[in-house]
Formats: sequence, structure tokens, C-alpha cells
Amino acid sequence: MGQEDAVSFEGQLRRDEKPKDRISGLISRQFYWLRKLIEELHWSFVSSVVILYGINQGMSLGLSRISTQYYMKDEQKLQPSEAQVYVGIIQLPWVVKPLWGLLTDTLPILGYRRRPYFILGGFIGVVAMLSLSINQNLHLALALLCLMAGSAGVAIADVTIDACVTENSISHPSLASDMQSLCGLSSSVGQLIGYAISGFLVHLIGSKGVFGVLSIPAGLVILVGMMTREAHVHNVAYKRASQKFMDAGKAMWMALKCENVWRPCIYMYISLALSLHIHEGMFYWYTDAKDGPSFSKEMVGSISSVGAVGSLLGVLLYQNAFKNHPFRGVLFWTQLLYGASGLVDLILVSRVNLKFGIPDYVVVVSDAAFSHMIGRLKWMPLLVLSSKLCPSGIEGTFFALLMSIDHIGMLTASWGGGLLLHAFDVTRTQFDNLWIVIVIRSILRVLPVFILFLIPSSDPNASILPSEMLKSKKGDDMLENQNMEMAPLVSSVDQHLVDT
Repeated sequence: MGQEDAVSFEGQLRRDEKPKDRISGLISRQFYWLRKLIEELHWSFVSSVVILYGINQGMSLGLSRISTQYYMKDEQKLQPSEAQVYVGIIQLPWVVKPLWGLLTDTLPILGYRRRPYFILGGFIGVVAMLSLSINQNLHLALALLCLMAGSAGVAIADVTIDACVTENSISHPSLASDMQSLCGLSSSVGQLIGYAISGFLVHLIGSKGVFGVLSIPAGLVILVGMMTREAHVHNVAYKRASQKFMDAGKAMWMALKCENVWRPCIYMYISLALSLHIHEGMFYWYTDAKDGPSFSKEMVGSISSVGAVGSLLGVLLYQNAFKNHPFRGVLFWTQLLYGASGLVDLILVSRVNLKFGIPDYVVVVSDAAFSHMIGRLKWMPLLVLSSKLCPSGIEGTFFALLMSIDHIGMLTASWGGGLLLHAFDVTRTQFDNLWIVIVIRSILRVLPVFILFLIPSSDPNASILPSEMLKSKKGDDMLENQNMEMAPLVSSVDQHLVDT
């Protein structure tokens, strides 16, 4: 899309921002926005984003999280601290995202760079979920292996769609933030649907039955691989794959040595690592504590669905109000609010709400909506920032590297939360010290504001990398005969890696 078209597009959006009826105006703007994306980027790409982010990630996340929690608690009989640590282990395939990125960027299969990896990821997911669903009394180690395989299938598909999205972001720089919002919007809507039905499904067919249902989203990933528009590349030099791996590794190392890159990376890791996860401790308290609320499966699912609504509101709020604000300012306030939101759990666990006649469910759903909205507002600028840290030529791989750093941070937070629950003796039946864990977690959430100087304070729409790192690399390393959709993506990969 040309510069004049981009200005016209943005101008039209601004004119639509003042409708007489705010609600109908908001809805009409979203439909207009989606139509423009389809016109500029083709329906197959937009459909792939919706399927991958909305169904395979968003809805599957809602279904798998609740089913996995009950599977760990009821089928495997784990303690909260153990379950929290194992949840981190299940996410290990996301830590090695650069590997999947290197494969999809440098190693075509049967002449295609993206399509085979979609199909591979979908196939792995189908087999893993069906294995969990069919096998009775599965040993914990094998269950974890299947859950990790399912996570790997989603991760492979995620990296592949990331590469497509980032390529389109480079070729359509004025739509980079809009594509980020499409990904976030699809994910949030998918999570909302997944969480809304998760409790009912777990109650009706059990956690293992839900795993069987999860094979359907994985199957849709195979469909995405079949419909993806991609030109066939002839005479692929597979013998040069190892050299391409080495070149990509060197290019990533050179990029990481750039001060404008490693400083934000440090902040992203620390901010995520200090946001300790104690979800399993709270989940066990919700359902098993004698003096707790004793929520049913349906209520647990509905609480998570409200959280998904909050996440969706966070995406819309960022898209319509904060996407042009400096990263540092948005992160400062969201980090403070994120820390404060954690104290709502303290009110609940201490039972203070009951003294004022406020039901547990009201407190929990309010906290879920607010904390998820703030969490999404905190996450969106980090995604946009990540997309601007990717040098040309290795965009997909480098964005996967940045996301793996984020997942290492989340893995650290999950294991740290598990150790904290264990250290304060929070078990299936003992929750006396849970309030201490909540206070420590809330304090740690605020600490990243003291290292915000690592984040650029410049205009979020401006380039961050030196100009020489943004020049597209041409030559033997570039695949030839790209179609009209994918060719500009290869040269524009560096700006949209932020979407994942």
C-alpha cells in the first residue's frame, strides 16, 4: 500500500472515530478496519491469522488451561507447587522458538517455506491430543510428553504464522500495528470462547475428553497449510542449509550486540520473570480449600472467560488509545497497575470481602477482568517494540528469538512461583501462608519500573535499529520466485515480528 493510501486509510479511521452513536461507531470501525485488511493483505492471510491466533492459540488455550488444571489435580493428584512447575515444563517448546524460526526461514520442505511447517505442527498437535484423550491411567512422564508435544505443535504453527505476519508488516508498514491488533483481537476472542465453554466441557466429558476436542483446532492448522498462498521454489540447495544456519546465527549475534536491541531484551526478560505465576495455588484454593469459595468447574471456566473479556478490552484500548504513546510511559503505568491488581487476591484469601458482604465470585471476576486487561496493555507495547528490533533478512528467526526470551522469562516466573508455593508450604489442603505468597508476588511485579530506562523513549512509530540493519539482504540467501504476497514479506520481516 502506497504512502498516499496509508494516509487516506488513517484519515478515514480518524473520521470514523467521532460517530454520533459511540457503540455503533465502534462496531462499524472494526468492520471497516477488517475489510481494509482483507483488501490489502488477501482473505487467505487474514483467515490464517484468525485460525492460528483465534482458534489454535486463543480457543485452545482456554480449553487446554482448564482441562490441564483439572487433569493435574484430579487425574495425576499433584500438589499446587508441582503443578505450577510442570506447567512451565509444558511450555518448554516455546523456549526453542528460534529453532523453529530457523527451520522455516532457511530449510524449505519440498520447495515450500511455510506450508509444510503448518502441516507438521497441526499433525503433531492432533496425535498428541488424541493420545492424551484415548489412553487410560497414563503415567505422569508420558502425559507431560504428550502435553509438551501439543505445545510444540502450537509453537511451530505460531512461528510460521509469525513469519508471514512479519513479512506483511514490512511490506505494509502502515498496517503493522493493525496486524498486531488483529492477532491480539483474534487471540482474545478465541480465549473468550474457549474459557466460556471449558468449564461446561470438563464437567460433561472430563478433562481427557476435552483433550480429544483439542485435536480439532490442531486439524485446522493442517487446513491453513493447504490454503496458504506460497510459490513453489525449484532447485532448493539443501546442502547449504547448514551454512544458512550459521549465517543466521552470526546475524542474530551481531544484532544482539547492538545496544538498541539488548537493552529492551533485558527489560522484557526481567519484567516477565518477576511476574511470578501462582495460578495453580489460587486454583487449588478456589476449588479445594475448606474455607474457600469451592467454585465448580463451570464457575472456574466462567471466571477465565471474564478474564478473556478483559484481555480483549486491553487490545481494543491499546489499538484505539495508546498505540501512538511512547513505550516507556505506557509500560510505567501498566506495570504499577499490574502490581496493584495482584493485591485483589489478598482481599479474597483474607476473606475481607465477606465482611463487607461482597461475594467471592464478584471479587474474582472483577479481578480477572481488570488484571487481564492491564496484562494485555502491558504486553502489547512489548510486542510492537519487539517487531522493531528485528533486522532485515532474519526477521522471522530473530522475532522467534525475542519471543523465546519472553518465554524464558515466563518459564522463570512459573518455576519461581512453584518454588515460592513450596517454600511457604502451600499444598492441596494447607493454604495458611498463601497470603504471604500473594504479597511477595505483588511487590515483585512493581520492581521492573526501576529499569524502564532500558526501554526507548522515542516515538513508537519511529525506527529503532540503525539504518544499515534495516536494509534488505539480497543474493543467494534469498529465496527466488516468491509470489506477490510473500515477496515483499521477506524484505519487510523486520518490523512486524512483534505480533506473536
